[in-house]
Amino acid sequence: MFRLDGRVALVTGGSRGIGRAISLTLARAGAEVFVNYARGEAAARETCELIASAGGKAEAVGFDVADTKATEAAVQKIAKDRGRLDVVVSNAGIAIDQLLLRLKDDDIDKQLAVNLKGAIALARAAIMPMMRARWGRLIFVSSVVGEMGNPGQTAYAATKAALLGVTKTIAKEYASRNVTVNAITPGFIETDMTASLPAAAKELMVKATPLGRIGKPEDVAAAALYLASEEAGFVTGQVLRVNGGLYV
Repeated sequence: MFRLDGRVALVTGGSRGIGRAISLTLARAGAEVFVNYARGEAAARETCELIASAGGKAEAVGFDVADTKATEAAVQKIAKDRGRLDVVVSNAGIAIDQLLLRLKDDDIDKQLAVNLKGAIALARAAIMPMMRARWGRLIFVSSVVGEMGNPGQTAYAATKAALLGVTKTIAKEYASRNVTVNAITPGFIETDMTASLPAAAKELMVKATPLGRIGKPEDVAAAALYLASEEAGFVTGQVLRVNGGLYV
């Protein structure tokens, strides 16, 4: 079950954290994975090396999703070179935390450009090869914050909430072409961001999560694998919560 043999996948922000876990998981399931990075080339190549050492196929591809032309060109090249593009995981994102009264226009614009506009541009570029193949999987990595809100993250929450509307709309537009579109909303996950938090803050996260722990990137990756698989072919326009019960 949940095999992706012969499939070609692209994971944006795939060099570390959740993106790396998704890249590794899709590759282990048989997909050839293109690991996107904006600045962390070394980390992306390390992810590819981990995949190769496990017997998988991967290639690092650099572009900033905020640059819509570069995104379109990269997606088109992958689809042309491989003759297909089956799975796209829109994972790249940034968070600039600030209370509303201190939130700058530039901080809002940066998050909108990457988290929302970049995700839409990625989907727009990927939908054509999926339509031609009459098979495709678009997966947006949103956030529990987009559903429940979080102090200091007005702009970030807005972009992640908007992705849910994007997911449902594109799902309706392309269901007739056998392209499914779904979102994942992770809760508190062990990443570089949470690793730098004080112990007291981590303790509060654990207490707020009914399952009593912070999630692992692999928890999110498992959800992405399911949504990318043939077995999830009757699942579209849905939001899969991977949050340990933090928000239900």
